[in-house]
Amino acid sequence: MTCPGPSPGEARLAAAMTAAQGGDPRAYRILLRDCVPVIAATARARGVPAPALDDVVQETLLTLHRVRASYDPARPFLPWLRALAQRRSIDHLRRSARQAAEVHAPTAIESAVDPAPLSSEQVARHDRQSLLTRAIEALPPAQKLAVELLVLRERSLAEAAAGTGRSKVSLKVNLHRAIGALRNTLSDREGEEPGLRSGRI
Repeated sequence: MTCPGPSPGEARLAAAMTAAQGGDPRAYRILLRDCVPVIAATARARGVPAPALDDVVQETLLTLHRVRASYDPARPFLPWLRALAQRRSIDHLRRSARQAAEVHAPTAIESAVDPAPLSSEQVARHDRQSLLTRAIEALPPAQKLAVELLVLRERSLAEAAAGTGRSKVSLKVNLHRAIGALRNTLSDREGEEPGLRSGRI
């Protein structure tokens, strides 16, 4: 009885990865595109909620870019990719749990001791941050992605381009459009957000 060979998906992805390691940019773009559903499925299986799937996918693709030279073409590609996705999923879940603990625990304690009301400055700062967050969420997907990677996560253009398969020019154009859109959205408030004055958010 013969052992079954690799699945068509495995074979295709392994071949694309090997070609990408050899410097084929087209194969690399195809590889990143075809890895997305595998990463998303792995993240869902690890319990990552739907709103966070895109973040985990992007983080996994960036990890793949950084460690792509470590892949051994003699070994199956999909288990290697899924291991990366599982690690990034676990990182995200741990980070989310830690942030929830930091946010909710102090809130519960403060409520129990009847804290003083927030100052007007704190309220205004919170309102500005909430408005900016809503404005970013309302951006078109390409512009939102550029803001998240280049500004919020402080990725370089090269890292963001490699992680998404988009060109540096496309990312820069979308970032500039996003900043313009955010300025327009926030223009009815007194003054501009400090980050927007300098082209950063």
